[in-house]
Amino acid sequence: MKNSIALIFATLIFSGNMNAQLKPVKYADGNQALNGLSIKAAKKSTNNPGILLLPAWLGIDNASKGIAENLSKLGYNVFIADIYGEGNYPKNTAEAGKQAGFYKTNYEAYQKRINAALQELIKSGANADNIVVIGYCFGGTGVLEAARGHLNVKGVASFHGGLGKDASRTATPITTKVLVCHGADDPFVSKEEIAAFQQEMRDSKADWQMIYYSDSVHSFTNPEAGSDNSKGAAYNPVAAKRSFEHLKLFLDEVLKK
Repeated sequence: MKNSIALIFATLIFSGNMNAQLKPVKYADGNQALNGLSIKAAKKSTNNPGILLLPAWLGIDNASKGIAENLSKLGYNVFIADIYGEGNYPKNTAEAGKQAGFYKTNYEAYQKRINAALQELIKSGANADNIVVIGYCFGGTGVLEAARGHLNVKGVASFHGGLGKDASRTATPITTKVLVCHGADDPFVSKEEIAAFQQEMRDSKADWQMIYYSDSVHSFTNPEAGSDNSKGAAYNPVAAKRSFEHLKLFLDEVLKK
């Protein structure tokens, strides 16, 4: 039964690739050339809501493309950010860990790179005052940096992302709404990191929510992550479906259609 659900949901996630509407966009952050992907909302809206999507640590992948296409069908303009840029794309997880680690440590550079992509989303037609940032794994960490960096967005949604920040950083007021979708058995996010994040949200007076999904580890939204929870990262079709529904509720709440 679980395999049948996995097949159905994976088909939904990747079905948009049959009629690809994603368009490559060249842009830059200073001297660094970047390559993002943009997709228009399938239906016009006077409020032109936008979603900036921050992909996982390997960069723009099939999962992020499929999610972007499904969100466009729901009426959102979507832009998938390129965080690393030309000449820096990781070839394996070891390189991805090194690249992602740089931006987690140098959070201001990460915030700047996210903002560069945000401007491209606006250029593509999204309303600058009607945007949400969503992210997966490394990108899930990035959306929290968008909130901490006070980027002009209505909300951020993190899926199986890292939650921590340097303890020396002072918590400042967070005015954007925060959604965290988290695998209850994710081995890469410690209880201490979760507790620190939740305290940060309280100290920042944020409007936040954190939803746990049972029998779920890291990468639970990605159909290409396999099905072996013992590896620490695996697809869970039930959690993937539930978290996408939670995302839709969040978007309905914070964005004007």
